[in-house]
This record gives sequence, structure tokens and C-alpha cells, in this order.
Amino acid sequence: MRITQIQGLRAVAAILVTVFHARLVPGGFIGVDIFYVISGYLITGLILREIEKTGTLDLRSFYQRRIKRLLPTSVFVLFVTAIFAWILFPPITRDALGRDLFAAAAYISNYLFAWWQNDYQNLNATPSPFIHYWSLAVEEQFYLVWPLFILFLARYGKKIVFAGIAITTLLSLLFSIYLTQVAPIWAFYSLPTRAWELGFGALLLFLPETKKKIRILPWLGFFGIAISSFNFNENTAFPGKNALVPVLATVFLMASIKYWPPMFNDLANSRLSQWLGAISYPLYLWHWPALVLPSSALGRPLRFYERFLCILLTIVLAHYTSKYVEEPLRHKNLSPRTIYKGAAYTTAVSLVAGVLISFTSSSIITTKGEVSYQFDLVQVMERPGVYGDGCHVNYGETKSGYCTYGDKESSKTIVLYGDSHAAQWFPTLEKMATERGFKLVSLTKSACPAVDAKRPDQGAFKQVHCTKWRENSIKRIAEIQPLAVITSSFQYFTPSNNKITRAQWWNDGQRKLLKGLRGSTNNLIYISDTPRPLRDIPNCLASRDSKVCDSTERSKVSVIRGFDVINPNPWLCSSYCPAIVEGTVSYRDASHISVDMALKLLPKLEAALIAKGLFA
Repeated sequence: MRITQIQGLRAVAAILVTVFHARLVPGGFIGVDIFYVISGYLITGLILREIEKTGTLDLRSFYQRRIKRLLPTSVFVLFVTAIFAWILFPPITRDALGRDLFAAAAYISNYLFAWWQNDYQNLNATPSPFIHYWSLAVEEQFYLVWPLFILFLARYGKKIVFAGIAITTLLSLLFSIYLTQVAPIWAFYSLPTRAWELGFGALLLFLPETKKKIRILPWLGFFGIAISSFNFNENTAFPGKNALVPVLATVFLMASIKYWPPMFNDLANSRLSQWLGAISYPLYLWHWPALVLPSSALGRPLRFYERFLCILLTIVLAHYTSKYVEEPLRHKNLSPRTIYKGAAYTTAVSLVAGVLISFTSSSIITTKGEVSYQFDLVQVMERPGVYGDGCHVNYGETKSGYCTYGDKESSKTIVLYGDSHAAQWFPTLEKMATERGFKLVSLTKSACPAVDAKRPDQGAFKQVHCTKWRENSIKRIAEIQPLAVITSSFQYFTPSNNKITRAQWWNDGQRKLLKGLRGSTNNLIYISDTPRPLRDIPNCLASRDSKVCDSTERSKVSVIRGFDVINPNPWLCSSYCPAIVEGTVSYRDASHISVDMALKLLPKLEAALIAKGLFA
């Protein structure tokens, strides 16, 4: 029997995810969790009813129905998105575009995106238009193994089925809580850390009717979804224990459907909700490319009214996709052979398309404008050597290695200390160390500024790891007693304490840094932050007039007394901050100066250090 209120919940889930990615509701990503609970409930119910009625489960028919339900719409959206992305994206991005299409078509995109460190909650200005397929991959993997698991348990009776589902759900939840702390990206994308959400939906089938009559349940569900939608954000550790809020809220709402207050029923059963619920699957598939492709074409984030128009476009596309693709093929009477052949062919074509798109990629940037330049993207986007040899410490790590360069036998040691905005100066200092005969020790860590200012956990970043790495680095600097410590930090992080001003938060962190370094050296040199690009510079240069890319902003010099300050902004900016300075691309992405630019600035940095008395 069709439950109309569940259709209303589907509508809520799809709209929440859409408005989250349109940056209108901070915790709207919980829509995926609502979908999972619904799926776990419906699929497990379907399986158990068939086993109870026939004594077994027709696996062939089950998988055929899943293929007809999911594959045509997903492949159609995948292909249309791929065509428009290939047209709109610059050739330098096609390698990643083809790779991501291959991942989505292979039904393992969740693991591949985790492996490639695509943080779904914190994507950059030009994210993959296929990354939202991760949640579909999780469901497909669940549908593959779940019926086999239930069929096995059903041999031993209903109590064993319940016990098996309960134990699996509990283990998955515990694993999710653990992995969210130690490897958050893998926790976010993996089936084993998401299975408990589907398991909660399955356990609903075993809930006694008497427990469903509790009148407060629908209100607990409503407030749980509302609170997590508006209180959660991209800094929320997820899934883990935080995901219990929207999952339990959905369970409460679904358990008490028969006892909803009239207002809830009216909203869920309205024509609008039922329509949105009916198109929720293509709505989810379309919302991401409908937001990403226009933003990529414009080369900037979408404005508010543009995001609103993209949401309307998503709804229109979802309606017609449902009407002409999803529903006709879903209800069409096809033979099993036709279904499996269609699945195999479309999958093969999608995989081949991904490979072919990758082959059309080019690493050569030819700029447009009054003066034309040609650059090799690989060289422009090259990262400093400390990334390749493991000396730029990554998320989860708390200690730097030996990481010593230059003249390793020298009695003079200089330490480079900070985050990636310190590491961007490594090529300059390494060459200087070799030429001037001093030892260079590099202590840098991703997203962990030398300035001891606490940040909220965000994606793979954990403040506790950053704090421990700082403690270890400060201790090592004290042991080295270097000639100088050269430090720098990205200064645009979000403060963890919104009760103080950003300036106070940053200055307090610098005072802690200064206190930690005092006594270790007589030369505390702070290179203030480099100009801040508003675009991904290589992608911008590859796709639009170079003048459009000259939008980088100077960074304010925010350094307290006690440090010798070097300001690099005048080296990279005149009356404006160009993307290309004297034939060299200034930035390798939307944040860091390029290696070539760092080396080009060696004479200026060396002169500044001499002016501070370092090489006197």
C-alpha cells in the first residue's frame, strides 16, 4: 500500500539537499539521511513481505526492478551533464571530468571520491558535477548485498532477522562514530558507515504498534529535522553521532504516520508535496549540475537570484525527466534479458565516455587578452617539494619528519614553520639555503596555521591534531635553537569562537605563537599573507580573458609587535593584483602562489631578510 506521507518526506529530503547546495540552509545535507531511512524501510519491507508470502525471494526480479527504477534516470542525467560539462569546462579540467564520470558510471564513486579526497561538504569553486552520485552508489551497494543478507537470516526465523538487522545496525553506527573522528571523508562516503541509517529504517518494521501511538513522536521528528537543518553546517562532524538527530527524527515521523497532527498530514498530502515527492529522484540528480555548471560557466560563485533560478531549473528538469524518462521506463514491460543487456550497455558506454573525455584533456593554457601567453598547466599547478616527499604534514598527522634541506652539515639552521601558506615559500628558501649554505628545516601542515588560533573542525580537519602538531613543532624548534624561524599563515580561516572579533581572535593566536617561540631564536620573521585570489587562477586563465582573472585582493598585514614583518603584497600587486606578473602565473590555484612565482621572488625575499639583519 502506498503511503502518501512518505512521499511528502521524500519531497522534504530532496528540497533540503537542493537548498543546502544553493547555500540557503546550512544543514540541508541531512536530506540524504532522510532518504536512507526511507529506503531502508521500504526495501526491507518489500523483501520481508515477499519472503513471508512465498517462502523465498526472487532475486532476479528484485534486481530487475532496482535497475529499471534507478538506472535510466541516472544514466540520462549523467550523459546530459557530461555533454554540457565537456562544452563549458576548460580543456585542462577534462581529465578530472572524465575520471569522475567513470567513477559515477562504475557504481563505486563513493569510494573513489573518498580516495581522491573530494570533501563533499567543503568543495572548491570548480567541483565535480558528478560528486553527488556518491549517495546513489551507497544505495546501489546496499541493494546488492541487503536482500542476500535478509534471505540468509530468514532461514532461521523472524527473531533472527530482527537480531541480525539490529546487530548490523549497531556495529555500523559504532564504526561510523569511530571513523568520523579518525577518517571523516571515508566515514562520510562509505557504505559500512552509512548502513546503520538504512538499518534504522528497516528496524521500523519490527516496532510494536503500541510504541507508535506516542503523540509526541511526530513533533520530536519535526523539531529534530528542523534543528539539524538549521544548526548543522559544513563544520559539523558527520555522519557519526550527529547523524543520529536527523535519522531518529525521520524514524519518529515514519513510525507515527497514523497519528500525525492534521497540519502535518495536510502539508505532506498536498498536491505540491506529492508532486515533489514523485520527482524527488531526478530532482536530486539534477540539482547539483544545475548549480555547478552555471557557476563554472560564469567563473564565479552564483549570486542569490541566480541560485534561485537554478533551483527553478532543477524542478523543471526533474519534472520532465520523471515524465518522459523515469516513469515510462519504470512501468514498461521489458524482458529480463533486455533489462540486463540495457544495464550492461549503458554502463559500458558511460565508462568508455569517461575515458574518451579524459583523452580530450590538454595541459596547455593559452591565455586570451591583449597579450597572449602559453603555459603548461602541470608546471603552473606544481606544488612545492615538501608535498611530494611527505614533509608537508596532512590531516590526521601530528608530527613532522626529519624534513631537512640545503646544507645539512651547516651550523646555521633556519626553520620554516606554518601551514600551506608557509609551505608556498619553501622553493624560495630551499634554493636560498643551497646557495647561502645554511640548513633549512621545514615544519608545515595543511590547514594548520602557525598562529595558535583555534578553528572549528571542518571536513577532514581536526583542531586536536593541529594543536598536537604545533606542540611537537614548537618543542623541536626549541631543541634546534635555529638562527631564525620564518613563519607565515593563511589568515582567512573561520574562528571557532564567534563571541570575539576576528582581529582579536587572530591577535590572541599570534601572542600564543610569540610566547611559544620566545627563547628559541633571536630572529622571529613573519611573512604576512599573500594576496587572496577570488578565482581559481589557472582555470580562469584557461577559460576567459586574462583581465577577468586580475581580481585578486591584497591581504591586510595583520601581525602583532614582536615579529619582524615582511609584506609580500607589493611584490605581487601594483594598482591591482594581476594573475600574470612579467610572464609568470602568480597563483597555482585559488589560494597559493605558484612555485615559479615563489622562485621569481627569491631576490626580493632575500633582500628583505638581509634588511632584517638575518645574513649580516
